[in-house]
Amino acid sequence: MAAGGAGLDDVTRVAGRPAAVNRHRSPVTEIETGLYAADEKIYPRAVSGWFAAWRWAIVWTTQLVFYGGPWLTWNDRQAILFDIVHRKFYIFGLVFWPQDIIYLAVLLIIAALSLFLFTAVAGRLWCGYACPQTVYTEIFLWIERVIEGDRVQRMKLDRGGPSGRKLGLKAAKHAAWIALALWTGFTFVGYVTPIRELWAEVMTLSTGPWETFWMLFYGFATYGNAGWMREQVCIYLCPYARFQSAMFDKDTLIITYDNARGEPRGSRPKSADTRARGLGDCVDCNICVQVCPTGIDIREGLQYQCIGCAACVDGCDQVMDKMGYPRGLIRYSTQRALEQKLSTAQVLRRAFRPRVLLYTAIVWAIIIAAAIGLYARIPLKVDVIRDRVAIAREVEGGKIENVYRLQIMNTAERRRAFDIRVEGLHTIQVASEPRVELEPASSRLVLVRVRAERWAAQPGTHRIDFSVSAVDAADVAVREKSVFTLR
Repeated sequence: MAAGGAGLDDVTRVAGRPAAVNRHRSPVTEIETGLYAADEKIYPRAVSGWFAAWRWAIVWTTQLVFYGGPWLTWNDRQAILFDIVHRKFYIFGLVFWPQDIIYLAVLLIIAALSLFLFTAVAGRLWCGYACPQTVYTEIFLWIERVIEGDRVQRMKLDRGGPSGRKLGLKAAKHAAWIALALWTGFTFVGYVTPIRELWAEVMTLSTGPWETFWMLFYGFATYGNAGWMREQVCIYLCPYARFQSAMFDKDTLIITYDNARGEPRGSRPKSADTRARGLGDCVDCNICVQVCPTGIDIREGLQYQCIGCAACVDGCDQVMDKMGYPRGLIRYSTQRALEQKLSTAQVLRRAFRPRVLLYTAIVWAIIIAAAIGLYARIPLKVDVIRDRVAIAREVEGGKIENVYRLQIMNTAERRRAFDIRVEGLHTIQVASEPRVELEPASSRLVLVRVRAERWAAQPGTHRIDFSVSAVDAADVAVREKSVFTLR
């Protein structure tokens, strides 16, 4: 769904904005198109309203979770810690090991399907409200407004000549941006390195090379993306903007401009009789453009640059209130609703279409299955490896002995003792120490010698089962199969 606008005889559009016009054309029409359209700086205007309040509520929620998460404690340790060095990942009372990668796969599947679901229902909700690029751009813009002023003041400041006041304001703004960006980088690394230890290292300037690199790298990325690139990330770098239309249909809620109600647009005093003047409700104030973080004009139709933040909806509703017109000239609606003049109730009913119901059912089925799997998860893992050096050997008494290496992982956060037993052949038994103790959230490689009488079975390989169980909890037990060689 491309944006409307001037014809190709007048202008070539790149990324929804006009590029340079070839004013010296020969009789045969030729259009020169640059590989990249130079964009003017966008100065989004502050806006208030229902959607802006929602957006800021999500900003506060996500940032409280992000900045506060690594400072929480659980069982005398950091509550959320991805300890890559020791290959253990702590999330409150859960400890995940590399063998639990299935849960990461499930999480990614849920995230992808949820994105499809939300996009099918209401377009780019993720982009407009919860995407880190949107969230940090909103925070950086707020800092900019506090220091330099709103849209008009910022434009005037940038267009003015050099001065001490301008230098001071710019320095203060960038200092605040850099401080926030560095704190963001510090917090990011604090999820990998215990944040209290990291803070002590930062205070004594003794951080390791990798910690220093990632703090500076993530801080620089935050500063560059939210402070400088802003909408360029959404328009040129983010692939979601390009393939989102594949997830839309005529019943997807999107930001729309009611062309039939708004056109023909034109300015007028509040007391003017719009019908007598032949005007629509759009007063052509351009507020919808001024508040847009990507600088598009939603009145030209849905464009891939639109991130669905609904700032234009809040801005237009404020103008409609001042003019005494009904709200909703720009609103969340669907293509079908605009074409067929559907009511709000009809629009909402069509939102629960088979595609949406299927996505919802799949997402919830995976969530419930994952929750059940986590609830029934046994805090013990065992891997059995046969000793390849001495497959089978004869020992005292004529018995045959096989040697195994058991990798036992105690994923619980308490010290535990485990009994090792073996079954599957007559007279088979563990000849080494049958009990082993493990520290909380630790693993241990145990050498296990297993013996059986030569006459217990025919020569060859036979299946056996190792059983490892906690002494203090009968339900914490794991069985792993292997083979025993008789000769």
